[in-house]
Amino acid sequence: MTRATAVPETVTIHVPFRIVKRGGRKEMQLPDGATQSRRTDSALVKALARGFRWKRMLESGEYATIAELAEREGIAPSYMTRVLRLTLLAPDIVEAILDGKQGPEVTLARLLEPFPLAWTLQGGSSP
Repeated sequence: MTRATAVPETVTIHVPFRIVKRGGRKEMQLPDGATQSRRTDSALVKALARGFRWKRMLESGEYATIAELAEREGIAPSYMTRVLRLTLLAPDIVEAILDGKQGPEVTLARLLEPFPLAWTLQGGSSP
């Protein structure tokens, strides 16, 4: 048997990363090329779900106007309009959000701002 080398009591590891704010919380951003686990943004997913639900309610005739639906939901019609606009996102962007693969620049605050309606102009995985 050979004698094993002594293991030091302290090991120092250097991991390059940055802290970025995303959706009101701080996240660790790894350098390019590093593998990162998928993480869905619950605020984005919830907003998408609400937008598609409201769209279905309006299209079915359950509610005649956005103002009527907004009153029932207890929110401002202007906010409802911005969330409803999320239903106009390109399918690949919606899929990326649901899979947690959207880039760090894709936040709810950014998506609630005006974006191009043409899917080709929305920029693939980020509007």
